[in-house]
Amino acid sequence: MNNYLYSKLKGYDVFENVTASGNTVTILNDILQKKGDDTLADILEVDVSEIFLFFDYDFQESRLTLEENNRHIGEMLEYFDDETENGKLYINYPMVESVFYTKQLPDKDYLSYDVTREKCHNFKALARDFSFYNSFEHLLISGNKNEKEEKKLLKQQTAKENWLHLTDMNVRKANFICVGVDAIPALKENLAQSNIYENQLAKYVNTESCRVSVLNSFPIFLYDYFRDIISLC
Repeated sequence: MNNYLYSKLKGYDVFENVTASGNTVTILNDILQKKGDDTLADILEVDVSEIFLFFDYDFQESRLTLEENNRHIGEMLEYFDDETENGKLYINYPMVESVFYTKQLPDKDYLSYDVTREKCHNFKALARDFSFYNSFEHLLISGNKNEKEEKKLLKQQTAKENWLHLTDMNVRKANFICVGVDAIPALKENLAQSNIYENQLAKYVNTESCRVSVLNSFPIFLYDYFRDIISLC
């Protein structure tokens, strides 16, 4: 999706012409339609008040050079910087499976986890083998209507606690990536996606070992848009 969306936006000249604008819903629908997906077929731009995009960094992508991939993502982060306009882009490092890359929660060692570009070719399997958990059950509430209420409530509480742990861990780690401090930042703006990205490049990617610090954007999204969530962690 990253490359398809970039190509579509390039066609609208939005990266070179600051006055140009693409219709994000229309562009996304066009991409999905070509894949046989009608999810957005009946949705118009005027029907959508906020747009959030979650992409993988995917720096192991072989169809592009690392420099090309980095430039594309940098341009998209600049374009998708407001959820009420073009949309807001969040990046997973190296990919969405980073949410699974933990030992038992809370994981006190999470701050130290990184992965090289070479190993990212097999990151899905790497995350599965590394994780304390065998599935995503620890993050999900029950949808089983036949399950006893007591068991449902237990799953709900467990999932809530685990998401709070993940939020605390990823927010602290994002702050560490940006400013070298293992703490919740004083201002949420300090963890802007562009700021995290620039520091990932400077401190991890553009180094001799060429790696990324493992980070998942879903907990950071929760931190951004649920004001009191950190007080619960």
